Amino acid sequence: MVRVPVPRARPAATAGRPGAWAVGSGAAPGTFGELLQGVLPDGRHFLVTLPITMGSTATFRYADDATGITVHAPRKSKSAQVAALALEALGRPGGGELTLAGELPEGKGLASSSADLVATVRAVADAFGITLPATAVESLLREVEPSDGVMYEEIVAFLHREVRLHSRLGRLPPLVIVGYDEGGQVDTVAYNRRPAPVDARARAEYALLLDRLTTAVAAGDLREAGAVATRSAVLHARRRPRAALAPLLAARAETGALGVVAAHSGTVLGVLLAADDPELDRKTACLQARYATLGGPSSLYHHAPGPAAPRDANEGNGDVL
Repeated sequence: MVRVPVPRARPAATAGRPGAWAVGSGAAPGTFGELLQGVLPDGRHFLVTLPITMGSTATFRYADDATGITVHAPRKSKSAQVAALALEALGRPGGGELTLAGELPEGKGLASSSADLVATVRAVADAFGITLPATAVESLLREVEPSDGVMYEEIVAFLHREVRLHSRLGRLPPLVIVGYDEGGQVDTVAYNRRPAPVDARARAEYALLLDRLTTAVAAGDLREAGAVATRSAVLHARRRPRAALAPLLAARAETGALGVVAAHSGTVLGVLLAADDPELDRKTACLQARYATLGGPSSLYHHAPGPAAPRDANEGNGDVL
């Protein structure tokens, strides 16, 4: 078990007061699928996040004389598990009540599960006045399931099966994603357990695409980022066909949009538009009209840059012990 050596910023409200509560809150963004997902030449599976303004929030009420974790949300046993792990890692006895809320639908490829887990860990830590570094959050989630890199607010390349950061890419200018849902749900954990053979030629292309995307994000080049996302969606569809991909590619060409982005282990796809595009409203309406002919729902999502997160001292060094 990982033990997190972080300073105690303030005394817990429960210190010496059995039954008293300390309350913490946490939040984490979702990600609209992945700008890029594949396998590197060394065999590591990776994805590149596209953080969106929708996400999950958590509130944790801690008591040192409580037994176990009570979750006020259906089907959130993994959040209870990671809350217990966080308490153990922080060296705190007892338990508490966890309340989760958010706008992310489950099983769609928007990282709803990962966002819940990250928000939970942050809420537990916040109950003690502690802000955990992203590497510590990674270590705790690694005990539970494969994860998207939503413990980072910016765009990152993330080794999701290992739950480890590969590299930080930065932030793109504001984007609007006109999303389309093919319907149903995908169990991301089960999906990531499936064998996914990728030959050497494809792995080499994925490495080149990651290099291209890293350069594009650093330069704020939305057109190039869109081209990489489109290529990633097309490559992935060879292994997992997506019925809506061809129509969305046609809609992208028709509107002059930046590209097509896919949830590789989800049900949503989307067309990328620059938020400052002078024809944003017309293009959005055109895309939504095209989606209506496909029979599935559409929704708007936003990628909006924010302040860069501080880098962890242990970043890239594995577990925080």
